[in-house]
Amino acid sequence: MSSSAIEADALLTQQRPSIVEALSHRPMESVSGIHSITQLPSTMESNDGEEEEFEFSRNYFLAKELAGSGKKSTRKISDINVVDEQELRAAAANIELKHEKEINSLVNSYKSLYPKWVFELRCGFGLLMYGFGSKKVLIEDFASTALTEYSVVVINGYLQSINLKQVVIALAEIWWEELKTKRRTSSGVSSKFQQPFNSQSMDDLLAFLHESDVEENDSFVCIVVHNIDGPGLRDSESQQYLARLASCSHIRIVASIDNVNAPLLWDKKMVHTQFNWFWYHIPTFAPYNVEGIFFPLILAHSSTAQSAKTAAIVLQSLTPNAQSMPVDALYTTARERFLVSSQVTLNSHLTEFKDHELVKTRRHSDGQDCLYIPLAADALEKLLSEINQ
Repeated sequence: MSSSAIEADALLTQQRPSIVEALSHRPMESVSGIHSITQLPSTMESNDGEEEEFEFSRNYFLAKELAGSGKKSTRKISDINVVDEQELRAAAANIELKHEKEINSLVNSYKSLYPKWVFELRCGFGLLMYGFGSKKVLIEDFASTALTEYSVVVINGYLQSINLKQVVIALAEIWWEELKTKRRTSSGVSSKFQQPFNSQSMDDLLAFLHESDVEENDSFVCIVVHNIDGPGLRDSESQQYLARLASCSHIRIVASIDNVNAPLLWDKKMVHTQFNWFWYHIPTFAPYNVEGIFFPLILAHSSTAQSAKTAAIVLQSLTPNAQSMPVDALYTTARERFLVSSQVTLNSHLTEFKDHELVKTRRHSDGQDCLYIPLAADALEKLLSEINQ
């Protein structure tokens, strides 16, 4: 080795600690080798996440393409093999009730609240019972044992249809008898409230029930409404009349609800001013034996109610144009009414009805194909009421 080489090697040996020291004081990311090693895992994870997101987006749009390909399902409601309604009801009636002792004990424990409930009714509140289980037996027991001093009218909201006008007429007649019992003759009442009540309007009847010429402030007629959210009372008009009825000075309401969305039937004024509810959580866990009898079974068939219910579900799932299109109208009439824009559109609507067996085709004597609805008259009436609600 030459002397110059030896001197160069010695010089590098002397400078090596200073180079290492300088590297140790430089930021980690400024060293290219260390930077690439430390950042590699996060970069790989980022790439994996982007690939997964891309794959998810790709699958989503592929699914949308397949869904919109126009392929039509051949399944129909009539293809479902369901049991007969009477058979299903008989089987349901034979179901053994479990925890009967505990249920009776729970219901009996609520009887200690009866005096409080009466006091709140006398103060002008309405009582609203909610919670899992039928509350029919409990409320009727309360009315028959704690409200013996008052007249009570029962409305079964779980029925499919209820005539509220007849209910208000009955209330007016009862209140008229109450006035006479309290020695309030007809001369003490305005002439426009003379009997018969069935010839008067709802507004006049409600005004009569709101008359405040009775000295006793706690004199009232109690209305018990089982399932105020039931199918017979669920429409807006019925709820408005019930709210006005509850706001009458001589009317009190004790009601039950079983639908979780029942409060959506009322606005703030109805809840706090007209009904003036005092809410009670009263779970009984009792079976809905009576209420269930009047409700159409979704697993049964061959009944008018179920046929109408099925038809209503199908019609309400269609577009507004398809719902309002007369099934027996010709293409010309439908186009004049701006219900369809082409024969293809009309045929697509008719195909939808035929697939669900709401419309059938038969050949007339003159050779033309005619459309008809394979439902009985009472089923059609029920269908119209379901759609108009």
